[in-house]
Amino acid sequence: MSKPTGSTINQTPDAQLDLRGTPCPINFVRTKLRLEQMTPGSLLEVWLDPGEPIEQVPDSLAMAGYPIEALDDRKDYFVLRVRRPQASA
Repeated sequence: MSKPTGSTINQTPDAQLDLRGTPCPINFVRTKLRLEQMTPGSLLEVWLDPGEPIEQVPDSLAMAGYPIEALDDRKDYFVLRVRRPQASA
């Protein structure tokens, strides 16, 4: 069985978090807390508003060690796919 290449936007996430309407930095904090509750290796889908949320949250998660797997522009909001690392640092 070959591993799929490209975006994982078609992969079913293990959990979903709708943070539309949630201001910074609360959206980052909620995303990070949700990831910490998930099983290592799990995929979280987060819905974020355009502007500051989509500019800040992915960068902040990446700096905290969470791999960003996909980012999809849905016109009115963004869908961010982020994975909890296998081993916590």
